[in-house]
Amino acid sequence: MRTYLVIMDESAEAEKAIHFAARRAAKTGGGVHIVAVTPPADFVQWGGVQEMMDEEARERAEQLVMALAGTLMQESGIRPTITVRSGEPIPIIRAILKEDATIAALVLAAAANGTPGPLVAHFTGAEAGKMPCPIMIVPGGLSPEELERLS
Repeated sequence: MRTYLVIMDESAEAEKAIHFAARRAAKTGGGVHIVAVTPPADFVQWGGVQEMMDEEARERAEQLVMALAGTLMQESGIRPTITVRSGEPIPIIRAILKEDATIAALVLAAAANGTPGPLVAHFTGAEAGKMPCPIMIVPGGLSPEELERLS
């Protein structure tokens, strides 16, 4: 089964990317792989405190993704694959693309206003020609009806 890779954070555009990917997957018989990336914590001198901070960030990311996954399952019937990793998003995305040969496309959403966002800027810049799969960019200003029509 071919899957659509989506990166989850707390932005409105991430939700648009996930909804687009879910609709696309439902229409093509594919799946959705949601990745939540927790930022690397600043170094803390005491290891126990560092571990607790990392765990709290991971739990927040998991709660965010699980809530959205529930909505996704209700709307499209798709049970997404969920991955939570700690670190910098770009290397994590690259690693997942190398690890998972079933990924049909990387689905990102651009902000409705201003700059498109760091992931869109990175993966559509000089790196675009080196990608192992297509990149789908969902305009952040699309309405739910427009997302449905286009997916």
